Amino acid sequence: MAATPASRVRLLHPCPWLRNFCRTTRQLSTLAAASSPIDNSEESTTTVTSTNKNRNTASYYPKRGQTLELVCESLAFKGKGVCKVADTGFVLMCDRALPGEKFIGRVTRKKDNYAEVKKLKTIAPHWDYVEAPCEFASHCGGCKTQDLLYDAQVRAKEQQVHELIVHVGKFSDNDPEYGGIMKPIVPCDIQFHYRNKMEFSFGTKRWVPAELLQQECDETNGHALGLHAPGFFDKVLNVDKCLLQGDPANKVLAVIQDIWRDPELGLSPYDVHSHRGFLKHLMLRSGRNIETGQPELMVNFVTSAYMPELLKPLVDKVAAFPEVVSIMNNVNTSVGNTSVGEQEYTLFGKSTITESLRGLKFQISANSFFQTNTHQAEVLYTLIEESAFLKGDGSEIVLDLFCGTGTIGLSLAKR
Repeated sequence: MAATPASRVRLLHPCPWLRNFCRTTRQLSTLAAASSPIDNSEESTTTVTSTNKNRNTASYYPKRGQTLELVCESLAFKGKGVCKVADTGFVLMCDRALPGEKFIGRVTRKKDNYAEVKKLKTIAPHWDYVEAPCEFASHCGGCKTQDLLYDAQVRAKEQQVHELIVHVGKFSDNDPEYGGIMKPIVPCDIQFHYRNKMEFSFGTKRWVPAELLQQECDETNGHALGLHAPGFFDKVLNVDKCLLQGDPANKVLAVIQDIWRDPELGLSPYDVHSHRGFLKHLMLRSGRNIETGQPELMVNFVTSAYMPELLKPLVDKVAAFPEVVSIMNNVNTSVGNTSVGEQEYTLFGKSTITESLRGLKFQISANSFFQTNTHQAEVLYTLIEESAFLKGDGSEIVLDLFCGTGTIGLSLAKR
């Protein structure tokens, strides 16, 4: 664990539920994994402190820059690992720390009732280890727990929901009504290639993790097309494929990656600092033809200006894929880096793709909201219908508030 108090001081948490939240018991089991090297680019201000040593000298409140030996006990919201100071319950949150993992971390930020820690080196691996199938999983912000067994991910998420219901919703475990409120999580049958929408960003300089900086020094000055580094709006991790989207979308991404940097095309990535450049985002949306069941793909280029002649080489290459039925151009002239443009143009095919959900056919445009996991949305909407206890005689009115395209209300309308 971490540093222990020098004296018997009681910490009064301004948010008592946070302290209770961090008392979550360990739920997972064994594991084997490799350690990650210490990032030598930062120097610690203290030596490593553990709970079983230096009890009379260790600081009760870990200071910024202090290096500690910690054990992750559970996962909090957004996948951050929860660690605690022994005997005190003081909370330390660490990104990419997983339950059961013993590691050395450095305090980077100190708050009133918790501190944030950066993991420097893994001493003992976490429980329920699996090898992450994606080569970018260790650095991308999209799949922080990909090397954690999916069943363990589900248990961690269920525990987070449980804590919210008990400590925020004020339900008691002993309340007879609680059993009717907290239902087991329904896992998804598909762990990869399930997302029907992915958004990639163009960047003027690709971001490379510190531990890979030496071996990839020749590529660090190249332009990037990929996903943002965790916590940064201006750093893009170059991605050749993403396991969250389907194979047709990955094929299109690969083709665009191959050609968009060609100097002869005159394409420039948008610089979020100087506000210059042309290409901002690449959005890929997947659907299916209702009659044939074949996949349909929409490719949406988000640019800072409307210059279709610059996009034509990319459009010609992408349009050759039979799955591509729509190529759009959203123009966002503002300095904001959003993917929604003030104007929208159809460069190839139609302006929408289709998808079926619970027997209903939906026309999906570039900027419309739709459940990103179509397969699990079917399961979710079925559970909603079962929980609504509708009479089914058409005598009731369903209010579908903040409904987007109204998929839930429409699926219930037949009852």
